[in-house]
Amino acid sequence: MPVPKKNQLIGLDIGSHSIKLVEINQSKKGMILKNFGVIGLPKDAIVEGTIKEMEVVASVVKNLYKNLKIKNKNVATSISGFSVIVKKISISQRGESELDSSIHEEAEQYIPFDISDVNLDYEILKLKEAVTGDESATEVAKKGAALMDVLLVAAKKDIIEDYESLIQLAGLNPVIMDVDAFALQNAFEASSGNISGCYAIINIGAEELGINAVKDGVSIFTRDSSYGGSQITEAIMSKFNVSFEEAEKIKLGGTKVDKERGALEEIFTTIVSGWVQEIKRALDFLSTTYPDESIEKILVSGGAYRIPGFLKYLEQETGISVEELNPFANLQINEKVFDPRYLSYMAPQAGVAVGLALRSAGDK
Repeated sequence: MPVPKKNQLIGLDIGSHSIKLVEINQSKKGMILKNFGVIGLPKDAIVEGTIKEMEVVASVVKNLYKNLKIKNKNVATSISGFSVIVKKISISQRGESELDSSIHEEAEQYIPFDISDVNLDYEILKLKEAVTGDESATEVAKKGAALMDVLLVAAKKDIIEDYESLIQLAGLNPVIMDVDAFALQNAFEASSGNISGCYAIINIGAEELGINAVKDGVSIFTRDSSYGGSQITEAIMSKFNVSFEEAEKIKLGGTKVDKERGALEEIFTTIVSGWVQEIKRALDFLSTTYPDESIEKILVSGGAYRIPGFLKYLEQETGISVEELNPFANLQINEKVFDPRYLSYMAPQAGVAVGLALRSAGDK
C-alpha cells in the first residue's frame, strides 16, 4: 500500500557506535530507497543505550541530515537494551476497554521496574483455550473462560524522554518510538515478503546482542545482553597496546598484524564463542518455555556479526541454518545513486533503520 508523502518517516537508528539513517519512498511503484547514510559517533557518547553527550550526538545527527540533504523532519527511532521489556503474557479474556484499565495491574507482576517509571504499550495477539498444567490457566478453565495472549512492551520513561530531547535538539520531530527487535522484524518481513514459520533474528551491535524469536509474525521471546563488537575492540587495545581507532582497523581487517596473528585469532575465538553460548542459552530457554515452538532458521544482522568464523560456528553449535538478513532485498535501488557493493557491505548494519523507515505516521 502506498503511504502518503506527509505520513512517511525517516528511519533513524541511534546506536552506541554509529547512527544509521534510511529514507524510503513508499509509492504505487513499490518501496524505493531514497536515502541511506551512516555516521560514526565519538567513543562513549552513548553507552549501553544511555545518551551521555546530548549536544555531541545531536550535532552528529544534524550533520548526517545536512550531508544527505534530507528535507523530511519527521522521524521514527527506537530503543533497546535493559530499559525495554517485551513480554508475552496470557490473561483471562476481556474487552479492550477493560484491558486498558487493568493492564497496569497485570503488567506490574512481569516488569522489574516501578510501573510509574515506564511507558506501557500492549497488543492483543490471540484468544486461546485455557491450558491445564498452568495454575492460573487452570483456575480460568474452571470458570469456563478463555485466555488471551497479550504482548506487553514497557520502556523506561527517562530513556524515552532522552531520545525525544535528542531528536528535538537536532531540529527534528520525533513521531514514533519503536523497539530495535520489532524494527528488525519489520525489515525482515518486508525484505522476504514472508511472515509464516518460526525463526530468530539475532542482532549484534557494538555493545548489545539482541535476540527476537518470532512465530507467524508475532514476537514470542526477546532478550538483550551486554555482548558486542566493542568487546573485541577493547581486547585488541589491551593486547596490542593500540588506540581505539587502530584497534577498530585491526578488528575489521584494515590493518594486518602478521606477527600477532595467533593472538588476534584467539581474541576472536574466545569472544565469538561467548556470543554463541549466550545465543544457545536463549534458544534453550525458549525451547523449555515453548516446547511446541522450534526455531527453523536464524537470521543475523548488526555491525559486529562479520567477525571471521562467527556464522559458521553459530550454525555448527545450534544445528540451525543461519542466514544474513538483507534489509535492502525488496527495495528498488537506483544503481546510479547507490553503489550495490557498498549497500551489500552495509546491509547488516541497516536493518533497524530500514524497519523504522517502513513505519508511517499514525501507526499503532
